[in-house]
Amino acid sequence: MTTTVQDVITIKLQREFDALDANQDGYLAWADYQQLADRYVQAYQLAKDDRRARALFSFYQIYWLELLRHAGVDGDRLTKDEFVTASRLAAIDTSRLNVAEGGGHAIFDVIDVDGDNEISKAEFSRFLRDVLKSDAPDAMEAFTRLDTDGDGCISRQEFIRTVREHFFSNDPDAPGSLIFGRV
Repeated sequence: MTTTVQDVITIKLQREFDALDANQDGYLAWADYQQLADRYVQAYQLAKDDRRARALFSFYQIYWLELLRHAGVDGDRLTKDEFVTASRLAAIDTSRLNVAEGGGHAIFDVIDVDGDNEISKAEFSRFLRDVLKSDAPDAMEAFTRLDTDGDGCISRQEFIRTVREHFFSNDPDAPGSLIFGRV
């Protein structure tokens, strides 16, 4: 059976949901995003008033509100199906927030610890270990795939392209399809 175009994106978003559902209750709530942002702050030892921490929290707050808006729910939590639908709609509706650009830049700025506008292998490994809590043996394969020009670092442009691919690419082998595990 072949995977349809829609299925690839759905699989990626379902995996994102599973990774974000911190208490594994089958719902996403603001608390799940807040815990994710807190993991960044703790992993990178950022002060709450650090501009990178503020940008990350602001992005996640606006993104959460956009997910709720696009899900059309009355409550303050989302099921997996609601999350998938809302994520697809929020990604294409850039009227209030450009998810790929805004989120990509905010996350990149935190991961790029030394501020050289590139993510080194050590910085990426830290991100996988301390933020995504990934210890999968093939996790560092993603670094090689994200480094599309092969220079040993992930540039800002390569990182943003990867975030775009996560939301929009139909290709299961695209670097953006590796963020939450190989599709």
